[in-house]
Amino acid sequence: MVAKTLNGSMKNRFRQRSRGKTNQQREKYSMVQENRPTGMTAFTIIWIGQVISLLGTAMTGFALTIWAWQITQQATALALVGFFTFAPALLVTPFAGALVDRWNRKFVMMLSDLAAILSTIVVFVLFWAGNLQIWHLYLTGAFSGAFGAFQFPAYSAAVTTMVSKDQYGRASGMLSTAQFASNIFAPVVAAILLSIIGISGILAIDIFTFLVAIGALLIVHVPQPVVTQEGQRSKGSFWKESVYGFRYIRERPSLFALLLVFFCVNLLAPFAFTLLAPMLLARTGNDTTALGFVQSAIGIGGLVGGITLSLWGGPKRRINGILMGLILVTVGITLMGLGRSPLIWALAAFFTIFFVPTINGSSQAIWQSKVAPDVQGRVFAARGMIAQIGAPVAMLLAGPLADRLFEPAMMPGGSWEPLFSWLVGNGPGAGMSLMFVIAGTLGMLVGLGGYAIPIVRNVEEILSDHVVEIEPSVESESAKPSDSSNS
Repeated sequence: MVAKTLNGSMKNRFRQRSRGKTNQQREKYSMVQENRPTGMTAFTIIWIGQVISLLGTAMTGFALTIWAWQITQQATALALVGFFTFAPALLVTPFAGALVDRWNRKFVMMLSDLAAILSTIVVFVLFWAGNLQIWHLYLTGAFSGAFGAFQFPAYSAAVTTMVSKDQYGRASGMLSTAQFASNIFAPVVAAILLSIIGISGILAIDIFTFLVAIGALLIVHVPQPVVTQEGQRSKGSFWKESVYGFRYIRERPSLFALLLVFFCVNLLAPFAFTLLAPMLLARTGNDTTALGFVQSAIGIGGLVGGITLSLWGGPKRRINGILMGLILVTVGITLMGLGRSPLIWALAAFFTIFFVPTINGSSQAIWQSKVAPDVQGRVFAARGMIAQIGAPVAMLLAGPLADRLFEPAMMPGGSWEPLFSWLVGNGPGAGMSLMFVIAGTLGMLVGLGGYAIPIVRNVEEILSDHVVEIEPSVESESAKPSDSSNS
C-alpha cells in the first residue's frame, strides 16, 4: 500500500509538472503566433511568395514547352502533359478536401509546394544527365498534380479566415495578378535565359522560387476556422467527410447549377488553350518570339484584369461578373481562332484573359460567402472536381483531334478547306484555329444560357451568407495532421 501511495504521489507530481510545461509551451506558442503577421498583412506576404514562385514555374513551363515541341512536333505530346498533370489532381481532390479541413491549412499549403519542388528536382537531374524524355514529364506532372489538388481548397479556405468578407474580391484579384504577372515576364525572361543558362538553369531558378514561397508561409499566422454547426454535422469517417462536399452541393441546386456552367466552359476551353502553343508555332513556322509575344499579352491581360479587380472589388451582383465575363472570354477565344498575325492574336489574347480574374473572383466571392469556413476544404474540393472533370477529357482529345482530323482537313486540298478556308485560312495551324472558333462559339452559348436559368441567375438571393469569424483559437493553429485525424 505504501509503495502504491508513493507511486501515486510521484505520478501526480509528474503530471502537474507536465501540465505546467504544457501550459508554458502553449503560452510561448501563443506569444510566437501573436508576433507573426496576421490578416491582410499575412495574406500579402503569402501573395509575394506566390508571385515569385509562379514566375519560376511559368519560366519552366515555357522552356519545357519549347523543348517538347522541338523533339516531337506533335500537339498530342503537349496535350498529354496537361492531361497527366490534371487528371490525377481530380482523382485526389475529394480526399484532399477532407484532409484540408482536418489538418492545419498552412501545413497543407507547404506540403503542396514541397511536392512541386521534388518534381522539378527530378526533371532537373534527368535533363542535366541528358536522359530527359517526354514521358518523364507525364510522370512528374502526375505527381505534382496529385499534391497540387490540396492547394486550391487549402488556399481558398485559408483566405476566408485571413481577410474580411468585403475583401474576398480584392484578395482573389491579387491572386489573379500574381498568376498573370508571371505570364508577362516568364516568356521574355525564359527566352533570354535559355540562350545563357539553358533549361537546367531555369529549372534551378524554379526550385529556388518554391523555397521562397515556403519561407513566406513559415513567417505568417494562418488561422484555423472555428467550428460551426454545419461543420459539426459534417464530421464522421474519412470516407463520409470525403464525399460530404458533393452532398453539400447536391442539396443546394443553385450552387450545383452554377457549377454546371463552369463544367461546360471548362470542357470547351481546353480544346482551344491546350493547342495555343502548337497553333502559334505551326502558323508562324516555329517562331518562338511570336509565341512569347502572345503569351506575354496573355499575362498582361490577366495582370491588368487582376489589378482592376483588386481596386474595384468586382460587381455588386457577382453572378453578372461570372456570366458576362464568360461571354466576353469566349468572344476572345473565337477572335484568336480568326486571327492570322501575332498582333491580332496578342490583342485577342489580352481581351480574353482580361475578364478571367473577374469571373474567378466573382465565383470565389459567392462560394466563400455562402459556405461555412470549416467545411470549405471539402466543399471547394468537390466544387473544383465537378467544374473541371471535363477538362482532362478535352485535353486528351484535343491533340489527336488536331493531329488526325482538323489539321489534315484544313491543309491545301483537304476535305474541309473549301468550307472553312475563308474563315481561318489553310495550311499548318489552320485546323487548330478552327477548333478555337468552334470552342469559342459554343462557350458564348453557355454564358447566355446561364442568364436563362433562374436558379443560376438568382443564386445570390436564393442562398444566404454564412456568419464569418476571423479570429480562431490559438490551439487550432497548432493542430498537426496526426492530432486531428479523428475529428
